Amino acid sequence: MDKDFEKIVELITQSKNKTYSIINKALVELYWKVGEFIYLKTQNTEWGKGTVKELANYISEKEPKLRGFTASNLWRMKQFYEEYSQNEKLAPLVREISWTNNLLILSKTKTVEEKEFYLKKCLQERYSKRELARQIDSAYFERTMLSNTQSSITAEELYPRIKEVFLDNYVVEFLNLKDDFSEYDLQKSILKHLKKFVLEFGKDFLLIDEEYKIQVGNQDFYIDLLFFHRELRCLVAIELKITDFKPEYLGKMNFYLEALDREVKKDHENPSVGIILCKTKDSEVVEYALSRNLSPTLVSEYETKLLDKKILQQKLHELFENE
Repeated sequence: MDKDFEKIVELITQSKNKTYSIINKALVELYWKVGEFIYLKTQNTEWGKGTVKELANYISEKEPKLRGFTASNLWRMKQFYEEYSQNEKLAPLVREISWTNNLLILSKTKTVEEKEFYLKKCLQERYSKRELARQIDSAYFERTMLSNTQSSITAEELYPRIKEVFLDNYVVEFLNLKDDFSEYDLQKSILKHLKKFVLEFGKDFLLIDEEYKIQVGNQDFYIDLLFFHRELRCLVAIELKITDFKPEYLGKMNFYLEALDREVKKDHENPSVGIILCKTKDSEVVEYALSRNLSPTLVSEYETKLLDKKILQQKLHELFENE
């Protein structure tokens, strides 16, 4: 009986999502056409700035129940059309996300590349307004572009896109950790703010357990966090460190991955991946340590405070200039 009920709930949910998608596309299309109309009128100098304000007042008088057609919003619709009308690549994408998210991307991003990045991320990760705002404020685009994820050769052979899936640097300001936090504090805070942690890592991460126990011989071992990644279709073991990366961390991770693949991984799943998440790391030490490592392991670091977005933007600008 429960399975029948679940099926009904699933049908309702699918229908609601489909309806929302249709309504959203219709709204965005409406705002696009209004923006186009205003753009053409102002371009032909038929309308001045005062005319748009008059239009807003006219709409308010004629259709008092209509909301969202203030003078400032009408100008945003014009800007929206103006920004994307000549871009055949991005114009279809804006119709697939909410108007609220479109406005965030329009107002808080500068380059076409940045806009494209967040438009695609909205579609891929289904960001809410709050989630998208956080990603933009945390310079997710800049961090992704500047990321130099360090992984073993095996990881790259098994998963050619692994450096696109995992970042070199993660920002976990939402954990609100004290200066002298322990690994236990870090782990418990991640679990407390799991939704935000998954947002930072990507919504394809599904938590299996904390302190995941694996038994080898007569001994018990515990993995800090064990996830499953939907796109890679594999288990992901995360070891948390509050210090700089040390080469000996790899031996422990290799052991965990071997145990997971032998005892936990299902036949249809891919080999397990390990992430050693450190407070800091020396890239050269990591490169030496990973050069002969045979397990699919990555080493990343985390920041407990938001990075200066302007500094990251400058670094990205310098990177593009030197290419």
